[in-house]
Amino acid sequence: MAGIAEVARLAGVSKSTASRALTGSGYTSDETRERVRSAAATLGYVASNSAVTLATGRTNTVGVVMPYLNRWFFAEVLEGIQQSLLERGLDLTLYDAKPGTVGRSLIFQDYLARKRFDGLIAVGLEPDDREFDRLVQLGRPVVTVVGSADTTTDVAIDDDFAARRATEHLVALGHRRIAFIGGTPQQHWAHVDRRRLDGYRGAMADAGLAEHASHIISEVTVPGGYASAVDVLGDARSRPTALVATCDEVAIGAIIAARRLGVQVPSDLSVIGIDDHEFAEMFSLTTLRQVPREQGRVAVDLLLTHIAEPDKAKAVVRMRSTLVVRNSTSALDPQHSAVVVDSRQRQADASR
Repeated sequence: MAGIAEVARLAGVSKSTASRALTGSGYTSDETRERVRSAAATLGYVASNSAVTLATGRTNTVGVVMPYLNRWFFAEVLEGIQQSLLERGLDLTLYDAKPGTVGRSLIFQDYLARKRFDGLIAVGLEPDDREFDRLVQLGRPVVTVVGSADTTTDVAIDDDFAARRATEHLVALGHRRIAFIGGTPQQHWAHVDRRRLDGYRGAMADAGLAEHASHIISEVTVPGGYASAVDVLGDARSRPTALVATCDEVAIGAIIAARRLGVQVPSDLSVIGIDDHEFAEMFSLTTLRQVPREQGRVAVDLLLTHIAEPDKAKAVVRMRSTLVVRNSTSALDPQHSAVVVDSRQRQADASR
C-alpha cells in the first residue's frame, strides 16, 4: 500500500505539505491541496486515524450512546446519524447503554471517559444525576436527542403539540370521553410521556372537557398498551369512545385488545398514536408523524457546529409532527366530520 512519501512524490510536494493537505492540520493552498488529494486517490492512499489525530488533535469519530438498538425510534435515529456522518467521511462509535445493566455502568464509568470521539450524541437517555454529570464533564461537546436536561443542545419533536393535535383531532370528530393511554412515573423516558400527557390535558381543558380527562397507566410497549386497554375496554358502560396513545406501539396494543374484545375500531372506539411507526400503516393507525432519521441528521449538524465552535450557545430544537389520518379514527356521529385524509392514504384507498 502506498504511503505518504509516495503521495508527496506524485504530487511534487514535501511529505509535511502532503500531510497538511490531507489532514487539514495547517495551511496549504487550494491548488496544492487538490493536487495532493488527487495523488492520494490515484494511489489509493487513506490517512490513518492515528495520523489524523496526531496532526489535528481530533479523532474524526462521533460517539453515540442510546438505551436500545432494537426499537424502531432508536434504530431510525441511528440510521440518520450514520448516513450524515458517512456523507462527511466521519466514523461512529456506538455504545448500547441498556437501563439497569452492568454494561451501562461500564459505559458511563469507563468507556466514555476514554474520549475516543470528538463529540457525543446521547439518544433517548434519562440518566440519573451522576451519569449526566459524567457526560457534561467529558470535555467534549454533547448533543441530546429527546433529552431531559437543559444543559445541552437538544433535538426532539414538540411533544406537547403532538398530543394536543391528536386530542383536537378526536374532539373535532365529536368525541368527549377521550382518555390518554401510556406512561408510568417510574419508567425510563417518562419525561416524554409527561409532556404528551400535559398536551392532552391542555387540549381537553381548552375544549371544555377537563372533567372527562383520564390517564390510563400503561407500559410504553405493544404488550403494555394491550394489557391496559383490556381492563378499560372490557366495561361498555364506562369505556371511553376514543384513546390518545402516548406512542404508536401503545396504540397498536390497544387496537389489538379492542379487536379481541369485539370492540370495533373506529366505529366503537377511535385510536390515535404519535410516531408513524413502521407498523402504523399495517394497522391503519391515525397518528402524528415524526421523522426520527431527520432528528439524527439535525443532531449531527448541531454537534459538528459545537465541535467547530466550542463557545457556541446551546440550542433547543423542537420539530413539528404532522397529522396522518388513516382508518383508526372516525366521527362519533357519522354526520359530524372535519377530517382531511392524508393525500397518500387517499391515493392508496383509491387504488384498492
